[in-house]
Amino acid sequence: MVATAKPKKSKPRSKFRASWRGQLRFGLVSFEVQAVNAEIKEEAPVHFHLLHAPDHRRIHYAKICPEHGEVPNDEIVEGYEFANGRYVEFGKEELDSLRTTEERALTIDAFVPPGTIDSMYFDGRVYYLMPSGNDANEPYTLLETAMEKMKRWGVGQVVFSGREQLAAVRPNQGVLMMMMLNYDAEVRKPADIKSEITRAHTTPSKLRLAEELVGQWHDEGEFDFSAFRDRYQQKVKRAIEAKEKGEEIAPPEEEEPEVINLMDALKRSVAGATSHEKGQHRHNGRAKTAKRRHTRATRRRA
Repeated sequence: MVATAKPKKSKPRSKFRASWRGQLRFGLVSFEVQAVNAEIKEEAPVHFHLLHAPDHRRIHYAKICPEHGEVPNDEIVEGYEFANGRYVEFGKEELDSLRTTEERALTIDAFVPPGTIDSMYFDGRVYYLMPSGNDANEPYTLLETAMEKMKRWGVGQVVFSGREQLAAVRPNQGVLMMMMLNYDAEVRKPADIKSEITRAHTTPSKLRLAEELVGQWHDEGEFDFSAFRDRYQQKVKRAIEAKEKGEEIAPPEEEEPEVINLMDALKRSVAGATSHEKGQHRHNGRAKTAKRRHTRATRRRA
């Protein structure tokens, strides 16, 4: 009897579009991953095109040579100006050839506690890392589990968007994430700004009120990011819908802000935070009571 192996089921194609594919390396371990943008494009800010007002045609940007006019992409190279009007030129393949296979990978050089990386170094780009192929599943799971257990983030470099960049890799609910970082030399330090600021003298009573306000103005439990919405973008989308229907856009009515001194502003803010906190307690208490009543009613029916 001849044994025949059952054909392997092909893995369904991912519904996510990869922004980058390459090796993830830590120590002597390496495996294939792909990066998926964490930003949901449908929720991204509304983008407008520039139009020519008289005929409403879209404005296009052309690559122009002063002598020959518009230039096709296949005739464009990159040049470094080493003297006035004099350049050394590179084709894309030439620049890519300067990097080794290892340098193209996302290589983790250190594992650090999360608090080690100051938030000012994050440049805002975040990607999910997904294993590519069955061979990558085990090392991916191993790395994510070890980092989660040890409470560590990885820091390393990767060639991304055509240049070498710094990145942090963190575990998050069973998934690895890559967060792009600025290099230290690219970030302006607080001391540079502090030298431009005049530190004002304040009173102990004002400081106590400010501390009380900071202490009261918080949400119980975990901070809920989903509670926040881009209100301006929502207004823009409504305005677009109104324009499509030929309706006029009316600006929102605003009240003139009351001018009060700093001490009164602190006192009113603390009072407002206190009443808000009491209201939250009452709301939470009513919610818990309603939940207990529902549970008892369910048990009685059972």
